[in-house]
Amino acid sequence: MDSDTHILVSTFKALSDETRLKIVNLLLTHDLCVGAIAHRLGLSSSAISQHIQVLRRAGIIKGEKRGYWTHYVVERDILNTVADKLILLIKQELSPEMVCLRHSSGKERSRERGCKDMCEECCTYPEKLKGKPEQCSPEQIKECHGDVKSHPCEEKKEEK
Repeated sequence: MDSDTHILVSTFKALSDETRLKIVNLLLTHDLCVGAIAHRLGLSSSAISQHIQVLRRAGIIKGEKRGYWTHYVVERDILNTVADKLILLIKQELSPEMVCLRHSSGKERSRERGCKDMCEECCTYPEKLKGKPEQCSPEQIKECHGDVKSHPCEEKKEEK
């Protein structure tokens, strides 16, 4: 796993819990200790401590010792990094080699065989299936798979 992917995955895992997301939201506006976070969220200090540990391991928050207590703050840089990486993912161009060509026309249809290998799902519109592939009408097969002689799902079944 490359470092970009690792950062995204660890951050998303840490933020996938509603309580941890609430903690981060609180800490974005206040530097708080475990007791203050627990009081504001109506949870026990031990529960908050466990969530804090997950957020610290992910690098989302850090603790600063202030007298007897540790106050937690959000590492805004990590959140900005994750936001930037998401923006880069969104702005990626669609790669023509990775596009399923079942619904294309013209010259592109000649590369359709590669599409069958690439696509995990056989039927593009499974909600339109009558049940089993052998129950599909010719019109339904054409709508899901294009202009083919037999149902691709049946071909896969025979290969197994």
